[in-house]
Amino acid sequence: MPAAAPLDHQLCFSLYATSMAINRAYKPMLDQLGITYPQYLVLHALWEEDGRPVGIIAERLALESSTVTPLVKRLEAAGFVMRARNPADERQVQVRLTTKGQDMREQCGCLAEALLTRSGMSIEQLAALNRDVTTLWTALQSS
Repeated sequence: MPAAAPLDHQLCFSLYATSMAINRAYKPMLDQLGITYPQYLVLHALWEEDGRPVGIIAERLALESSTVTPLVKRLEAAGFVMRARNPADERQVQVRLTTKGQDMREQCGCLAEALLTRSGMSIEQLAALNRDVTTLWTALQSS
């Protein structure tokens, strides 16, 4: 059996390290906005489609509902979202953006700009990279 390749030759490590570097780049801006990266992801899922149930938000973010619930509770405490039981199915908790949560969308535009600036890559290069990584992620999910 061959020895493991050095970390710098392993895609899993490159993706992990890149993800950590992106989170570090976003952190100062998210700190100013008063949210964490996982909370930003929840807000982003709601900007795509408001009024989603917690389970659908979790599915969209590739997380467990038990991970998303505390994020939603903190966002609600901060005034970004509100939760309500679905009248048609009391087991579901639907999450809706407040005006403050909707307004946050404009303020988060700086995150993509920061990534573009810090990476030194063009929009087209980043889009192509994202397509490739998404293709890989999709293939691994269906395996």
